[in-house]
Formats: sequence, C-alpha cells, structure tokens
Amino acid sequence: MSFKSIFYFLVLSTILVSCKSTQPSPEMPAGEIGPKDTMGVHKPKVPSRLNEKFGGITPWNPKTPKNIEEFRAAWVATVANINWPSKPGLSTSEQQREALELLDFLEEHNFNAVVFQVRPQADALYKSELEPWSYYLTGQQGKAPEPYYDPLKFWINAAHKRGLELHVWLNPYRAHHTAGKEISEKSVIKTNPDLVIELQNGMWWMDPSQKGTQDHSLAVVMDLVKRYDLDGVHFDDYFYPYDSYNNGEDFPDDNSWRAYQAAGGELSRGDWRRESVNTFIKRVYTEIKAEKPHVKFGLSPFGIWRPGYPESVTGYDQYEKLYADAKLWLNEAWIDYYTPQLYWQINSFGQSFPELLGWWQSENTKQRHLWPGMNVGLGGDEKNIDETINQIMITRGMLPESKGAVHWSIGPLLKHKELSTAIKEGPYNKKSLVPPSPWLDNKPPKSPKVSTRAENDRVVISWEHEEEEDVFRWVVYFQYEEGNWDYKILSSDARTQNLQRIVGDQERKLEKIGITAVDRSGNQSEFKEIVIK
Repeated sequence: MSFKSIFYFLVLSTILVSCKSTQPSPEMPAGEIGPKDTMGVHKPKVPSRLNEKFGGITPWNPKTPKNIEEFRAAWVATVANINWPSKPGLSTSEQQREALELLDFLEEHNFNAVVFQVRPQADALYKSELEPWSYYLTGQQGKAPEPYYDPLKFWINAAHKRGLELHVWLNPYRAHHTAGKEISEKSVIKTNPDLVIELQNGMWWMDPSQKGTQDHSLAVVMDLVKRYDLDGVHFDDYFYPYDSYNNGEDFPDDNSWRAYQAAGGELSRGDWRRESVNTFIKRVYTEIKAEKPHVKFGLSPFGIWRPGYPESVTGYDQYEKLYADAKLWLNEAWIDYYTPQLYWQINSFGQSFPELLGWWQSENTKQRHLWPGMNVGLGGDEKNIDETINQIMITRGMLPESKGAVHWSIGPLLKHKELSTAIKEGPYNKKSLVPPSPWLDNKPPKSPKVSTRAENDRVVISWEHEEEEDVFRWVVYFQYEEGNWDYKILSSDARTQNLQRIVGDQERKLEKIGITAVDRSGNQSEFKEIVIK
C-alpha cells in the first residue's frame, strides 16, 4: 500500500503550528460525507511543554517501556436505524445479537471505545422517567422492549467485558426527526409544547434559548450519569438546526427573542443564541464533573469553525448558522475531548484534513484531548484505504501526546472488509489504552503483587491487587532476549497470563516482564521490571 500522502503531511506539518485559524449538506445517507446522523516510550522526565499543556499539571509517568495509548472509537447511530438496531421492532434477542456483533467487531479490530446514540430525538434507548422509549427501538414511541430489558445497561456491560469504553451520545435539542414516525403523547412536543418549534422540513426542535429546554436536556444528561456506569457523554453538531431544515429561513424563535428584549437584553440576536448554547455547554460540563469526575464529556462539532480559519478554508459557517462557538468551548476547556468532524480528504483544497486539524490544535490552548472525527464512508478500494490510514498516521504525527480518532461510522467499517482489515493489520495491529486525562485524575492505582512459576514450556504469571475496585484494565509487558518490549492488554477480571518460555527458531528466552494496573481515567500504576530466571 502506498503512503504518498505522507509527503504532503510532512510539508504541511511544518506550517500548521503557526495557523491562526463546503462540507456537503447535512442529513446525507450513510456512506456519504455529512454530519453524523445522516448519513513510544514514556520518558523518565516529562517535557516542560507537557507541563504547560495540561494547565500546569505534570501527567503521572508510570515509566513503562512502551507508550501504548491511543483513543480508537466508532460512532453507532440509532436515528433512522442507521447502525443499530437494523430496523424498529426487532425482538429483544435479535437486538442483543446485533449489538454483540457490533461490539465483537470493535474488540476484534482493536478499538477501545464506542460512541452509542441513546437520545436521537428527545427519546430514550434506555429506561427513563424523563423521556419516552424510542421509536427506532420498538417501532412505537413510548413502548418498552418485549421481553423487557434495558438496552443501555446491556450495551455497557457487553462493551466493558470486551475492553471498550462506552460513551453515550445525545442530541441536546432535536425533538423529532423526519424518520421518527408518529409523535406520541409522551413526546416533549406534547408535554412541553412551549419549548419546541416545528421546522419546514417536518422536524421539531427544542428552543435552545429557553431555560426550560436547558434544564430538561441537562436533567436527561445527569440522569444518565447518575444511574449508569458510563465512560463518557457525547454531543454532536446539532445545536441550532441547519438552515436547510427550514428551507433556508431563520430559526423561528421570535417569541423567545421578543421576551429577551422586553426583559432588557442587549445582545444581538446571533450573540444571544450563541450565549444560550454556551451557557448550556458549560452547565453540562460542570455538573458532570461535580457528580462523577471520571466521566468524560466530549463534543464533535462541525469541522469548520468559520470560513477563513485558517485562511484558505471555505465552507459552512457554524458560528453564524448553528450558533455554535465551538472555538470558545475548546479554548475554555468545557470538554475533556474534542472531535471536530474532519470528514474531508487530505488534499481537499478549502477543507483539508491536516490543515483543519492543525488549526483546531492551535486553538487547543488548554490541551484537552483532540481526537478528530474521520469519515470512513468513501468506499473500500485502495485509494480510500490509503486515505484513511494516512489520516490516522497524520493524526499520530501531529498529536503525539494524545493520539486518537473517532470513525464515522461503524457501518462502512462493517461493509468494507478490505478497509477494516487494512486498518487492523496496519495502524491498529495491537490493542491500545485510552489516553489518561490528568486534569480529571492524576493519581495512579497501586501496583499489583506479581508472582511467576514455570509450567512445562510456559511461564505462568499471576497477580493480585489490594484495591481491585480501582482497576479497569491490566497490561502485561514482556521482553524476549534480543527483542523489543511487547504487551497484552487484559480485562479487569483477568488474574493470570501464560507466556511461552522460549520462542522462534533461534530459541529466544523470555527475559523480563512487568504488569501495570490501569484505572478508570487511564492512569497506569508504576512499572516494575521482573527478571525471569
């Protein structure tokens, strides 16, 4: 496979650090480019530039022999049954079978996270007292699965068993999608009609400027955080709706705007809308951290902040059209990870993947995780395989301290086996850990107590830990004579690992091992080398 685009990256990377700053229309079918619903070594001393990056926090250094951290996630969309379930009204067993197939795929292809859509249209793919069961699940809004089960709890348990983080993905303002069929009496459209607005394309939207909207959507988020064992909460790019949803006309919030003016409001209409969204985003982040600091909050905004940032970029203006000041949220670190939807190709003039990634990184002043969204829906031929792998490698080169990407979506990865196989055999050929978040938790777990014994031609490694509830993963590092360090990542319930004592035609012996415990925030315990005699 050729890597001709790497040269392009090397040239660009020399200029992107100094960057100061037309995606296709939204709601495209899956497989086309569009917004999602449519569709080394740990050094003994941390460099000073890292100290600055994390708000003055020096990240914990476990002194492991390899850096094995990279966020690898895929979106699983439920709106319009894009990815799961395949259609409304499947039986519980069919839904669960399809879910396990998706999660098995991610585990087998060395991903470590799934971004699962649980609130596509002010509804729920989980047990909720605040919003009705989703039409996309049962074929009738408000109807629970039969036989009953909680899909989100099922997804969380199955994901964690496979070593995957699960991030719940919510649409904060969409009240009804055109694929959502009949609106039930339990919908917010019927229970709180003062909060919603009908758009000309048939969708309904909650008015972001109203405190009732913000309070309700925040309550939904916090209900999920409190009741479920989540790893993250995720919003996508649907803030104020795309203007195409209303035939190009302005969002019809005249009543809210007049009420704001009558109360003495002095902001322009655009600034007032942006301030409403800003207030909500900050509230969500603050309340999640107050309840469960380890639960990450992530956002995947439209990939362009504004045309001209950086200078050569053209396309849709989310600041003026979606009233999303995505640059501000990143500057203020109201998120733990940022996933701008960079669904364009490397050599796409006006919307170049590495050029936009470099601009977003220049705005990442408090250095939260920047894990770009990548489009894998262009096909499975050699050209698109080359494009995807080059984008992963470019991201690694530009963001070495916190590598990662989120793939839109799991559907094309399943469809194009040549693509997913090439990713697995190439950049994702080994499992990885989710990078730690030192601003959330910089305290490592204690080291496990390790013992070894010989058993025929194997070395049996066993370990125990005095604070098992603090352990989310284990890493077994090992080195054969004249070889490099290698590793295996294991689930939290593992307590033993067998390794061959001698490998290869040259009969190289196992020389060294070491085991680290990994906590919920990605911190590894101190690496302690053990010599095998």
